[in-house]
Amino acid sequence: MAFPRVLTADEAAALIGDGATVTVSSSSGLGCPDAVLAAIGRRFEASGHPRNLTTLHPIAAGDMWGIKGIDHIARPGLLARVLAGSYPSGPSSAEPPAIWRMITGNEIPAYNIPSGILFDMHREAAARRPGVLTRIGMETFVDPLLQGCAMNARAAAEPIVKRVAFEGEDWLYFKAVVPDVAVIRATTADERGNLSYEHEGGYLGPLDQALAVRNNGGLVIAQVKRLAKSGTLKPQQVLVPGVLVDAIVVAPDQMQTTQTPYEPAISGEVFRPLSSFEVPEFGVPKVIARRVARELRYGDAVNIGFGISANVPRILIEEGRHGDVTWVIEQGAVGGVPLLDFQFGCASNAEAIVPSPYQFTYFQGAGFDASLLSFLQIDRQGSVNVSKLGARPHVTAGAGGFVDITARARRIVFSGYFTAAAKLGIEGGALRINAEGKVRKLVEAVEHVSFAGARAVAQGQDITYVTERCVLKLTGDGVVVTEIAPGVDLERDVLAQAEFPLVVAPTLAVMDAALFRPEPIGLDIGGGAI
Repeated sequence: MAFPRVLTADEAAALIGDGATVTVSSSSGLGCPDAVLAAIGRRFEASGHPRNLTTLHPIAAGDMWGIKGIDHIARPGLLARVLAGSYPSGPSSAEPPAIWRMITGNEIPAYNIPSGILFDMHREAAARRPGVLTRIGMETFVDPLLQGCAMNARAAAEPIVKRVAFEGEDWLYFKAVVPDVAVIRATTADERGNLSYEHEGGYLGPLDQALAVRNNGGLVIAQVKRLAKSGTLKPQQVLVPGVLVDAIVVAPDQMQTTQTPYEPAISGEVFRPLSSFEVPEFGVPKVIARRVARELRYGDAVNIGFGISANVPRILIEEGRHGDVTWVIEQGAVGGVPLLDFQFGCASNAEAIVPSPYQFTYFQGAGFDASLLSFLQIDRQGSVNVSKLGARPHVTAGAGGFVDITARARRIVFSGYFTAAAKLGIEGGALRINAEGKVRKLVEAVEHVSFAGARAVAQGQDITYVTERCVLKLTGDGVVVTEIAPGVDLERDVLAQAEFPLVVAPTLAVMDAALFRPEPIGLDIGGGAI
C-alpha cells in the first residue's frame, strides 16, 4: 500500500463508491467524524452519488445538539440500510432527526444491534470468520423470537440474526458484515498516517473498524484535528497505525464531544479538583440517587448509565466517598467522575481509557460487580424497557450497550419514577404525591424487552428497582416491594398504581427518612475512604 494522502473532506467523500458498506466510529457527539459525513451528504446533493450505502454505527453517530452525524447522510437514495447500536435522540417536543423519519417511514431497513455485538461483528469480519455466536440478547428484542433487532417492517423482512443450535444449546448467530469503508477519527495524524488520541474523551472502536476494512481490501478515512511530522508520535501514543490508513482529512474545529470544543480533563491531560464538580440540588431525583448509592459496596467496579443513576458519582463526592468504587462506562473510561448531560459518555480524571470493544467484552462476560441503569417500563416478569416507547421513538434512541451490560451482570440497580409526570414534593423528611402520574410505568407487558426478567431470575442475577416511593426486588415469586418511602400509602400509592399484582415483603421496611432531608446522609458502603 502507498502512504496515506492528505485530502479535503470533499476529496475523501469522492472515493466512496455506490453500494458501499461504511462503518463509522462515533458515540453520539464523542469522536464523531462529522466533517467527512457532511461531505458525503454534500456530494450526494450535488451529484446523486454515492448511492445505496449501508452504514454501521457500533454506538451512535451524531446528536440533536449541533453534531448532525448520521443525519448528514439520512437521505433517500444515499442511505439504503443502517445497523446501529443507537441513534440520535432528543426531547419529545423536538422534530425527529431525519434518520428517525426514514426509519419510522419504513424507507430503509434499520436495525438496533447491541453495541458490543456490532463490535464483535467487526472483529469477525477482520479475521474473515463467518460471524458471531452469542447469548447476549436472548429473550430480548434482539432475539428473533421477538423483533430480531428489526426497527421497522423492512428490517423484519430481511432478518439479520437467527437462533442456531451449537453443541446442544441455542445461540444467537449474527453473520459478519464486511465493511468496504471506515470513517474514523483521532486527534493527530503524522505524515505516515499513525493516529493518536490525546484530545479525545474515548478511543471507541477505530482500530477494530480499520482492521475489518483493511483486511478485506477497503478504504480507511481518518478525520483528525491536526497533522504532525513523521516520527514525532511516540509508539505508545499510537492506537491506529498508519499501515491501516488510506486518507487523512484535517478538521481543526472538530468538537471533542457534544457542545464541548475541548476540555483537557475529559482526555486526562489535567485532573479537576473534586470541589469543581457540582452536586445535585436537593429534590426527588437526588433522593432516588442516594438510595441507589446505598446499594454499592466498597471496592466495586460499577457500570453507570444515563438518567437518574448518572448522579450517583456526585452523591459519593458529596458524602466524601469518592474512590470507594470504580466507575466503568461503555465508551471506555475507567475510574474518575462520569460526566452528565451533553458530556455523558465521558469522564473527568479517569484512571484509564480502554477501547470500547474491550470494555464490552468485560461487560458481556460480567467481569464487573454492578450496574446502575434507568428504566422506562417494568412488567410483571421484571423485564425492563429502555429502548422504545410510544409514537416518538427518537426520545429513547435505542439500546446502545444496555443489552451487553445487563445480559449477565451479577447485580443491577434500575432507577426511575414509579409513574410518569407525577407531581411530587418533599416535606419534613417524607414524600408528598400531590398529583398522581398520568402514565403507569409498571405495566402488564413492556413495549420492548430490553432486559429479560425471567432470564435474569434463571441466571441468579440480583435485580433491584429504586423509585421515589418504593424499592422493589425481582424474585422467583415476582416483583416484591421491600421498602416504601415515608409519607407513602402502600395500597393507594404503590399497589394500586401498578398494572400487575406486586408482592409485598413480609419484612416491608420504611426508607430512611435521612434520604428525604437536604443534609448529607452519612453514606457508608463499607471499607474506608481511599
